[in-house]
Amino acid sequence: MPAKKAVIALRDRVFARVGASDDLASGHSTFMVEMNEVANILNQATRSSLVILDEVGRGTSTYDGLSMAWAVSEYLVRNIQAKTLFATHYHELTQLDNVYPTVRNISVAVKEKGEEIIFLHKMVKGPADKSYGIQVGRLAGLPDSVIKRAKEVLVILENEHLDREIKAELPDDSWAEPESDVILTPELKKYLESIIELKLDTLTPLESLNKLYEIQEALHILKKI
Repeated sequence: MPAKKAVIALRDRVFARVGASDDLASGHSTFMVEMNEVANILNQATRSSLVILDEVGRGTSTYDGLSMAWAVSEYLVRNIQAKTLFATHYHELTQLDNVYPTVRNISVAVKEKGEEIIFLHKMVKGPADKSYGIQVGRLAGLPDSVIKRAKEVLVILENEHLDREIKAELPDDSWAEPESDVILTPELKKYLESIIELKLDTLTPLESLNKLYEIQEALHILKKI
């Protein structure tokens, strides 16, 4: 972190949980190693410690990871009260700034110029207004087709909740036989019923995307009938 000066009180210990690694020889996944290290910090840190945490919860599913990151943050604020730097891409965690007076949101300043982004290596007050993962991938040299597809998937995932609300408003007979020459075979009717019965709240983003591809393929087949 660039700084001309810093005033930090004496600390009894410094705890850091940064990066990703695994211990497969001992049967520990990347996420298990992360949780072991976080547990060690929460069990040993004191109010006089300095704690540095990076991307807690990113090694598991979105909601599991967000829940863990949120709970860990609150425990540090309410129970340990150590001076803590907590880096995260979970934008939801920025809400803690409105709940706890000792929490402050700080983000890295970024300058945008069309599709180009420049990281200014400067910290500013407040949360970032968005993430730049796809832009970073482009800077790293990922193929243009991958970047294009990532943008398409991002739109699908961001609109997932809106789509869910629209589907919830469909009447029960929304898949009734249309007034056309299209014949709904028993197999097709069964498939459409399975779509209606999908429990969308239990699907992960990846499962939702795969299901969307499956439905799209079925509709292509139907179009040819």
